[in-house]
Amino acid sequence: MTANKPNQRRPDPQNDRKIMAAWEEFLSGHTPPPNALRYLIDDSWRRCQEEQVDPTRRQAPSPVNETALHTLRHQHRELLTAGKQVMAMAKDFLAETETIMILTDPNGMILAVEGDPHALGAAEDIHLIAGSSWNELICGTNAIGTALSIGQPVQIHAAEHFCAGIKQWTCSATVIRAPYDGKILGSIDVSGLGKTFSPYSLALAVTTAGRIESQLAKLELDFRYQLLERSMAKMSSATDGVIICDRRGYPIKANERAATTLLARGIDFDLKNTTRIPTLSMGAFAPPTRVGAPAPASTPAPDWLCADWIEPIIDAGERIGTLLTIPGTPQTSISLHAVRKEKSAKATTTDIRGFADIVGSSEVLAQAVQKAKLLAKTNVPVLLLGETGVGKENFAQGIHRCAQIAEHPFVALNCGGLSKDLLASELFGHSEGAFTGSRRGGMVGKVEAANGGTLFLDEIGEIPLELQPHFLRVLEEGVIYRIGETTPRKISFKLIAATNRDLREEVAEGRFRMDLFYRVSVTSIRIPPLRERKEDIEPLVAHFLRKFGQQYGAAPKQITPEVITALENYPWPGNVRELRNVVESMFLMADGASLGLDDLPSEIGLPLMSDDGKVDIRSAAAMGKLEDAELASIRETLEADRGNLTLVAKHLGIAKSTLYIKLKKYGLDHLVTGFRGSGR
Repeated sequence: MTANKPNQRRPDPQNDRKIMAAWEEFLSGHTPPPNALRYLIDDSWRRCQEEQVDPTRRQAPSPVNETALHTLRHQHRELLTAGKQVMAMAKDFLAETETIMILTDPNGMILAVEGDPHALGAAEDIHLIAGSSWNELICGTNAIGTALSIGQPVQIHAAEHFCAGIKQWTCSATVIRAPYDGKILGSIDVSGLGKTFSPYSLALAVTTAGRIESQLAKLELDFRYQLLERSMAKMSSATDGVIICDRRGYPIKANERAATTLLARGIDFDLKNTTRIPTLSMGAFAPPTRVGAPAPASTPAPDWLCADWIEPIIDAGERIGTLLTIPGTPQTSISLHAVRKEKSAKATTTDIRGFADIVGSSEVLAQAVQKAKLLAKTNVPVLLLGETGVGKENFAQGIHRCAQIAEHPFVALNCGGLSKDLLASELFGHSEGAFTGSRRGGMVGKVEAANGGTLFLDEIGEIPLELQPHFLRVLEEGVIYRIGETTPRKISFKLIAATNRDLREEVAEGRFRMDLFYRVSVTSIRIPPLRERKEDIEPLVAHFLRKFGQQYGAAPKQITPEVITALENYPWPGNVRELRNVVESMFLMADGASLGLDDLPSEIGLPLMSDDGKVDIRSAAAMGKLEDAELASIRETLEADRGNLTLVAKHLGIAKSTLYIKLKKYGLDHLVTGFRGSGR
């Protein structure tokens, strides 16, 4: 038997007898011995005692009838849909483990159970079945009810349960939160008889909850795509303010007149996606409301909201959102003119803010930023050239924010790592039923979503050759066809593309179309690597230290001149991204307020090259042999990782595609097989 640590997160089965004795003392009105219980259990038992939970309970209450269960499942159908796949998998991967997986609503009512058939039989004896409530105030301390009570992952083992009838069980659970506001939607639990205890059950529950939350986010995105598609045509009013609200009453899109129309009417309403109009919400979890279905309990509308302004948005017979149309007033046009005048007066401020994320004052960086500012005033495509980690997306964001289309969408897509079919769907969208697995109601592609704004395609050189003519047609004709549709859709956007490849070489090798190359590279900006602007390293480090201090709520930290020198002498193959990661690591790992050489990650000072194979990186850099240092670094990492290119790229802080280019550049590609077979 071992002593319990009150703040430990996982139970220790060896303490079962000790905890059972503490339970008996607790029920007798005595205080359990110190360290007999974890804080989590002690707090839960006290809540149970305060709410007069019956400690002799042998099982949960009887399940609700089929009609009530059907109604409950219908109310939480989004949660069930999101959890359908993992629950189906649980039936297989929990077979012969004597454990089960349980999905509940936010009140602890079980919606679905899957798992080992033997465990399912035992679970029926204590009503651990669909339709039964395992709320902590009913069944006492248990993983489901306690996790929902405190909103955190918990693992409850055997004697730690409050009620006698479930003390032979061990269970692990965590909550499932909504992707839009963090509200608890339910819980996922892994349970079995006490002999099945495993510390990994809690990890399984947490991982499963994460997968369900990801699926919920995907479903939410699908609903918003549908909502925008059904209502965007009504956003072009010349006089009225128009706001699109989702099924929970959150505004997700407003036309440019909405703010001034509200202001002209004296309405104080924040159009950011954080202000909710509860009266427009359709139920506690706001699933789509079928036309003709009974309305949920009403919530008082804001005083300023007129019923005539509200128009339900219907899709396939279901209400999926609301369109608010605020009629313009004579003062609106005056207000709109004033806003435009103010925007014009603040043009210089906006121009500065546009590139605020780009830190540094070196001449090469200043030239790149100046060129970007000039190109922001045009509508021609811009090609950003630079190595991995130099900040290509920051430049793209800056160009967008400095352009006249700054208030319109900025849509980014990384073309690398996606299959041909998935990339086509992401770019062009698809209609419902276009292919197996297509989204219900179809999907708006990134090109269409960027209409009126900016489309940023990172790693454009990765677009498969078969897709390139289709994208070229979009650029030349200004129309798009969703996959599975024959109806053209007019679009207009500013294209910003980025690559770390030599596209001219790609064209010469037949991997990139020449006509597309000349279309996307009308203008180009070379973003310098960090090793070419070493004078920016010190202000970048200061910037990151301030940022991490605010992010982690920690006291500010200083960095010694010796560290700055070391950082300036490192070649930074991963550029600003690698520097940011290094500074963050030092900030988090150092105890004191000053960061010194001892706090530097080991790789910064690794020996990289000399005539006999090794020389300090700072010496190589100081002599200007950056490429030699890089060559030696790659070779040494190849050998250390035995030719595993995934690990090599990770340890060097560069993309795998960049690694391939550098292997070819330095003639190291033939060494990969040798290192793999060396067995070292």
